[in-house]
Amino acid sequence: MIRKIIKIDESKCNGCGACAAACHEGAIEMIHGKARLTREDYCDGLGDCLPACPMGAITFEQREAPAYDEEAVRKAKMVKHGVKLPCGCPGTMTKAIKREENACTVSSVASPASSQLSQWPVQIKLVPIHAPYFDGAHLLVAADCTAYAYGSFHNDFIRGRITLIGCPKLDEGDYTEKLTRILTDNDIKSLTIVRMEVPCCGGIEMAAKRALQTSGKGIPWRVVTITTDGKCKD
Repeated sequence: MIRKIIKIDESKCNGCGACAAACHEGAIEMIHGKARLTREDYCDGLGDCLPACPMGAITFEQREAPAYDEEAVRKAKMVKHGVKLPCGCPGTMTKAIKREENACTVSSVASPASSQLSQWPVQIKLVPIHAPYFDGAHLLVAADCTAYAYGSFHNDFIRGRITLIGCPKLDEGDYTEKLTRILTDNDIKSLTIVRMEVPCCGGIEMAAKRALQTSGKGIPWRVVTITTDGKCKD
């Protein structure tokens, strides 16, 4: 198709990289000290890179070029920066969390107050189906009230696991389909389900069990029930 797209004059380019940084779509790369349009289908033709160039090396032109592929750009951003939902909320950005020793900790044993969370986000509704931290993971699927009721939840359950939380009474929809995809598409080593003793919390247990059954994988699993007064029934 004929459309508007940027043109880079390499003879004018001084290699500063400002245009590549300004291109939110990742269409421009620095190669051998020069800016190049490496993905024409990533260029939306809006020209955010033009004012960033101090040398005036970038202009527009009308020519035959692939259509702007918004979906390909979105997937590339997922790989490079993590998953970002359409709402644009920073709280949905996927990341692994590396725990370092607290400078104030004198004991080799983690303090009960030390966070053991190793990834973000944690809400079942927000977590991506594919994330690097799922590879070889021991998965924890927990009702969100459990961490408040059980005092040593981080050390006893979150530590060493990838954590997904939800509330079947308050969240819309069912978790089964998403949990099935997570179990099916990733190398999950074990599944721990932690729920409250209240009847409505059975929804998260049932969803996780159905997901495991549907995945067809023989993953070791267990269910732990937390009482409303903070006791653990394995």
